[in-house]
Amino acid sequence: MMMLQFADPVKLKTKKIVFEDVYPAHDSGTLEQLKELSSKRRAIEESINGSKSITDAIAREMSGGLTSQTEQDLQKLEQYLPLLENLVYHVGLDSNSCIMRLTSDLKIRWSSALGSSSLFNLAGPKFFQIDNLQFEQSMTLFLYGAMLWKWASEILSINSVQSATLFRKAAGVYHYLALEVLPSLQALAPERPPEATSSVSLVMSLICLAEAQAVTIRKAEEKGNSGGLLAKLHNGVVQLLDEAAVILYSATKECKDISVQFVNFISSCKALHQLRSHKYLAESLKVAGQVGLAVGVVRRALTNGQKQMPGEESWRLVFKQEINELAELLRKYEHENDFVWHEKIPVDDELPQPEAKKIVSCIDYHPQKWERSLLFST
Repeated sequence: MMMLQFADPVKLKTKKIVFEDVYPAHDSGTLEQLKELSSKRRAIEESINGSKSITDAIAREMSGGLTSQTEQDLQKLEQYLPLLENLVYHVGLDSNSCIMRLTSDLKIRWSSALGSSSLFNLAGPKFFQIDNLQFEQSMTLFLYGAMLWKWASEILSINSVQSATLFRKAAGVYHYLALEVLPSLQALAPERPPEATSSVSLVMSLICLAEAQAVTIRKAEEKGNSGGLLAKLHNGVVQLLDEAAVILYSATKECKDISVQFVNFISSCKALHQLRSHKYLAESLKVAGQVGLAVGVVRRALTNGQKQMPGEESWRLVFKQEINELAELLRKYEHENDFVWHEKIPVDDELPQPEAKKIVSCIDYHPQKWERSLLFST
């Protein structure tokens, strides 16, 4: 079972930040921690901006032997985020308004990967600047979720159990981001990239859950589970993506700069799983001896599927394969009905719809914070 690929969420860019140049350290321990923060962030900057100067062999050695670029990037983010959480905590604690104001000197700038303005821009990506550490926190968390999604997609064919777990972890990161981090940023910064809005993070959480369920279905198909169960599971994916589409529609009112490709990815994934759900529903009806209903369900699925063919070439190939399988199934069922059963083919209104079953949930994200004291000069 092939899944549609969408790599855009990880395509974020950022500008350099040097924490120790902005925050006045009161002691050598604080200075070292600020320098470590800058160093960990620089590693992320160089990787996502494509400006790293070290060889692949050195990168592998520095990461403890990790060979995948995505896994290396995840490790960098997991080393940076606890330090950042600690800084956010201590700057928030500091009653000195001067320290709060100094954050603006960081010039925290990130591009968008899901904004329409990020495409077709010959001058390079548009950068959003919000001088608040929560913006840095939210964009880094968004990137972390996107990297988990990417790594889950990369290992799908090797380890489906780990892949599903990673998708669920990504869903938890986005859920935490939407509910715990972004609401306070909303009041501070009216102009934000889509990645810094709660609604888009909720959409990303639902997409990751849909992907996790799709991976679980793949395992169920390999085990030879019944068509009735598989139809319900695929329709569970459809329901998750329906929820995502509704939230994204409301998000376009809050943030009009959302990529059409992102919207199309959700609708195309939904259409694909609808096709698969109806295919398995038809198979279960055929097994139950209801051949006329099975023929009608496949006909309806084919008609709808051909209307929903996506524009993206790689997605079209997946759709065409699914439609070809359905067309062959229809030929087989019609032939058997014509020569053996002679059942009437019901009209659309009389055809059953698959039930939906959702079996995945988020793995909650609990931010790690290095409990280190930070003291700033006044």
